[in-house]
Amino acid sequence: MPELPEVETVRGGLVPVLEGHRLARVEARRPDLRFPLPPNFVQTLTGATVVRLERRAKYLLARLDREDTLVMHLGMSGRFEIARPEGSSRPGQFHYAPDPDPKHAHIVFETEAGNRVTYYDPRRFGYMALVNTATFDLHPWFAGLGPEPLSDAFDAAHLKAAFKGRKQGPKTLLLDQRVVAGLGNIYVCEALNRARISPFKPAGKIRPARLEALVPEIKAVLAEAIEAGGSTLRDFAQADGALGYFQHRFRTYDREGQPCRNAGCKGVIGRQVQAGRSTFHCPVCQA
Repeated sequence: MPELPEVETVRGGLVPVLEGHRLARVEARRPDLRFPLPPNFVQTLTGATVVRLERRAKYLLARLDREDTLVMHLGMSGRFEIARPEGSSRPGQFHYAPDPDPKHAHIVFETEAGNRVTYYDPRRFGYMALVNTATFDLHPWFAGLGPEPLSDAFDAAHLKAAFKGRKQGPKTLLLDQRVVAGLGNIYVCEALNRARISPFKPAGKIRPARLEALVPEIKAVLAEAIEAGGSTLRDFAQADGALGYFQHRFRTYDREGQPCRNAGCKGVIGRQVQAGRSTFHCPVCQA
């Protein structure tokens, strides 16, 4: 499933073609994705202006000039594709994903300026909803979310309070969206390795100095992944079709049996299943 950097990369790609633009036509080619679309979905969006495109955790948010916010979640295979002008090619340094199968084109947005954005989702695990903006923070999807990891609210003091007395490992707690919003398996593994913290040690026993080191590593790995366009695993691609490149910079994730890349460490990356997910770590420097 796309994690925070992938969603943020998609948001950035959609901003030029949707933010500040009026939706002239919206087409829902099926009544549902993972969940049924709201009965007034097309009517509410048609004619609305996207005031801002935001991200909260792993959700894309289109703030409208109406009383609702369009909430979008990519699920496992959701993808937005921006239509290219006829006869144009994709420039840039990244490789590009193949054009998606038209039969998986479920939602189409067209703006008055002529921009066309299509949402594809072969597995239909993604979803869209309209949430009242005035009571947005009270909605069950958002009411219990922790701070954004790239915000000032996410700091060592917050982690210290969240980890105090906890017997779970730090990886388990960092994946808890009530502790911090938007972190996923890949980037938690990466950050813990960079900070040389065991994913398995009880979080309540981690020294404050180590937590001071962990927070900037989380912020750094997310920022680097966003800059690189995210990580391409399975179906993820950016809104312009470009594939992310951060997977080529992984220091621990999916590197089982390979040397640890931390300076001075002679360990070998191992893999263990933790709460049903693969945890990649160095048993030497993350002991």
